[in-house]
Amino acid sequence: MSDVPRTPLLRLAAVSKSFGAVAAVADVSFALHGGEAHALVGENGAGKSTLVKLLAGVHQPDTGGLEIDGRPLRLAGPADARAAGIAVIYQEPTLFPDLSVAENIFMGRQPTRGLRRIDRAALHEAAAGLFTRLGVALDPRRPARGLSIADQQLVEIAKALSVEARVLVMDEPTAALSGHEVTRLFAVVRALRAQGAAILFVSHRFDEVFDLCQRITVLRDGRWVSTDPAAALDVDTLVRRMVGREVDTLYARPEQPPGGSARAEPVLEVEGLGRAGDFEDVGFTVHAGEIVALAGLVGAGRSEVVRSLFGVDRYDTGVVRVAGRRLRPGSPAAAMAAGLALVPEDRRQQGLVMEMSVERNATLTRLRSLTRLGLLSGRRERGTARAWAERLQVRYGRLGDAVATLSGGNQQKVVLAKWLATSPRVLVVDEPTRGIDVGTKAEVHRIMTRLAGEGMAVLMVSSDLPEVLGMADRVLVMHEGRLTAELPRGQATEESVMFAATGQRAARATEHGTDPAPGPDPGQGQDADPDADPGQGPDTGEAGA
Repeated sequence: MSDVPRTPLLRLAAVSKSFGAVAAVADVSFALHGGEAHALVGENGAGKSTLVKLLAGVHQPDTGGLEIDGRPLRLAGPADARAAGIAVIYQEPTLFPDLSVAENIFMGRQPTRGLRRIDRAALHEAAAGLFTRLGVALDPRRPARGLSIADQQLVEIAKALSVEARVLVMDEPTAALSGHEVTRLFAVVRALRAQGAAILFVSHRFDEVFDLCQRITVLRDGRWVSTDPAAALDVDTLVRRMVGREVDTLYARPEQPPGGSARAEPVLEVEGLGRAGDFEDVGFTVHAGEIVALAGLVGAGRSEVVRSLFGVDRYDTGVVRVAGRRLRPGSPAAAMAAGLALVPEDRRQQGLVMEMSVERNATLTRLRSLTRLGLLSGRRERGTARAWAERLQVRYGRLGDAVATLSGGNQQKVVLAKWLATSPRVLVVDEPTRGIDVGTKAEVHRIMTRLAGEGMAVLMVSSDLPEVLGMADRVLVMHEGRLTAELPRGQATEESVMFAATGQRAARATEHGTDPAPGPDPGQGQDADPDADPGQGPDTGEAGA
C-alpha cells in the first residue's frame, strides 16, 4: 500500500447522528485516500446509509465532523457536498427522463452563448468528452428515458467528473446490474481510481468488495468495528465482524432424501405456459415440502413467469394448477384464493406501501378477516402483526411506525409476513435476499427451510448462484424464455447451471459424446388430461371462477 498517500483526502472524525432516541451512527471514524477504493460493509441497519447521507450533505452530524485535505468541512446541504468535490452515486439514480443525457449531466451549468442561450453544440461536445474519458459509448443527445440502470449510473459518474469530484461515494451500485454491466462499471471505477479519485464502495457483495477495494471498514449497530487492508481479510472474518457472531451456515437447507419430494403431492403444476416475446412452453411442478429454484441470467424470463403464475400479467397459452385446481389467468384474487402467494422482486415498489405502518403492511392481505361489521379492529390488526413480527424476528421501533423506517432486510420480512398470514400452499419468492445483509439473509433462508419443512411448496427465483445451490432441492434453469435444464440437488453445480443459463448445455453434452440432458417434463408428477384445453378458458375445476 506504499502508493497510497499518507494524508487522507477525506476523513470522518468521531461522527455521530441520532434520529429521536435511535443512534443511527455513533462515534465513527475512518479515512478515504486518493487513488484508493474503500469498501464500507455491515448488516442492514448498521449505519451505512446514514453515513452516505452525511457525506452527501443530506444530514449533518450531531457531533464530530468531516475533514477534507486536513481542513474542517461543514456540509449544510447537497450543494455544499458537490462544491467540496463529493459526489454520490445511488443504487437507482434519479435522472430527468425527458431531458437528454447531456442536459442531465450539466443541469444548471449548461454552457451558454449570446443572450444566455444554451450552446447545445458545446454541451454535447463536453458530454461526449466525459464519456470518452470514462471509456464508454453513450449518445449525449438521447433522452434519459429508457436508459438502463447501468447507463444511468454512468451518466451520474459523468456528472461527478463534470464538477471535478474527487470523492465518489457508490451506494450499492451493482444490485440491479448484470455481470457484463458490473464488469464495465468496475473498469470505469478503476480508471477513476488511477486518476487519483477516492472511492467509497458500499456493498453486500463480498466478491466485488475483494475484487475492487484496497481497504474495508466494517460497521455494526451504528459503530465502527474495524478498518483493514482487504488483503488481510477473508469472508469469514468479515461476516463475524459484521454480525458479531458466527454464522455457521448461511444455507440452512438440509439434504433431502433421494426422491423424497417426488413422493409428496404436486402442489403447483405448470404446463406449456407461454407469452409472446417473454417465454414459451414453460412447464414444471413443485411438490409439498420442496424448494425449487428458478435460475438464469438477467432477462431470461424468470420474473415474467412468476408474475404470470400469480395473475399479475396474463399469459397466452398454458395451464396453471394449484392443488389440482386450474387457475383463472390474469387474476391475483383467484391465485390467492387457491393458496398461492408472491413475494415480488421489488419489495419497495411492489411489495409494500412505504408510507403505511408496519402493522398495516403486515396485515394487508388479511384486512377482511380482521373486520367486524365493516370496521377494522385495530386491536386484532396489532395482535396479528405482532405475532408475525415475533415469528419472523422483525426488528422495529413501533408497529405504528412507517415501514419505510425499517432496514431492507426487515422490510423483506414484513412482505413475507403479509403473505404467510394468508396460510398459502405455495410461496413464490422472487430474489428473496437481494440487497440485504448476510445475517438477515441467513434468517430468511432459515424461514424458507422451516416453511418447506412444514409442508409448504416454495418456488424461488434467484440470481445468487450460491443461494440457488445451497437452498434448492431442484434447480430449473431458463435461457431466453425457455427452460433449458432441470437439475436435482446432487447434480446442480455452478458449472452445470451456468452452461444451461447461457444455452450451452446441449452443445457441451454433445462435445463430451453424451446425450443432452432432457428439459423438465411438463407432465412430471401430474395426471395429464389428454382432452384438456391448453388455452386460457375456464373449466369446471377453475379456482376463483
